[in-house]
Amino acid sequence: MDTRILLGAFIVYSLSTFFYLLNLTSERKNSYGRIAHFLLLSAFIIHIMSVVARYFIAGYTPITNSHEALSFFSLCIAGFFLYVKKIYKVEILGAVILPVVLVILIFATAMPSDIRPLPPVLNSYWLPIHTIFSFIGNAIFLVSFFISITYLIVEKGLKEKRFSFSIMRFPSLEVLDSINYRCMSYGFIFLTIGIITGSIWASNAWGAYWSWDPKETWSLITWIIYAVLIHNRMAIGWRGRKTAYMMILGFFSMLVMFFGVNFLLGGLHSYM
Repeated sequence: MDTRILLGAFIVYSLSTFFYLLNLTSERKNSYGRIAHFLLLSAFIIHIMSVVARYFIAGYTPITNSHEALSFFSLCIAGFFLYVKKIYKVEILGAVILPVVLVILIFATAMPSDIRPLPPVLNSYWLPIHTIFSFIGNAIFLVSFFISITYLIVEKGLKEKRFSFSIMRFPSLEVLDSINYRCMSYGFIFLTIGIITGSIWASNAWGAYWSWDPKETWSLITWIIYAVLIHNRMAIGWRGRKTAYMMILGFFSMLVMFFGVNFLLGGLHSYM
């Protein structure tokens, strides 16, 4: 049942993406934005219903395999974008973020969706605490990556005086930088809590708070990158392009942490 609900969410996300792209190319400001927003909100609610349904069917927090992880990851991205859009009124950024949500959901639906008994190490009350904080932090950093790419594209267009219609539709560099700072601050908090709760869970499961497992190591590397960025922004006033480049670097570190460990590096965390 949960997979059918997820398919429904995917269809509505697809429609929302279509209208956000139309909104980007339309000469009338936000002409399709309201429709896209309504569809996004509807898809987000349906998506939550699919996660809740799977929780009751499986009997545990459904973030334990690739299908569930990618589905929940896309849900967190959509939810954080809704938050950003409410704060900054940046409807046009849906044309950047929603295709990403859609692509991740395509991969999620392509993965095996069988519900299986939990491995003993995952059968813990720390599962929802650690994973939810970690996934929300990763989702925020993914949004910041695409905001950073958008910032660099808009900045280059303005410097070269290429005032194309699409570039002029995006928010100002100041707004994009402000969104990036909010992503940096929130994502760092969630990542920190994720690392702390993961260490406590590791102590309960494996007898040590830290074992330099590949995922733990890359989590620390990612944390250090964002810690340096926050320090430099507060201490020496890093803004704009420097922030964007560092957010992109942090995102690639996060990719290794999120995907590389499970599919390439192995280790104690490669259970998906």
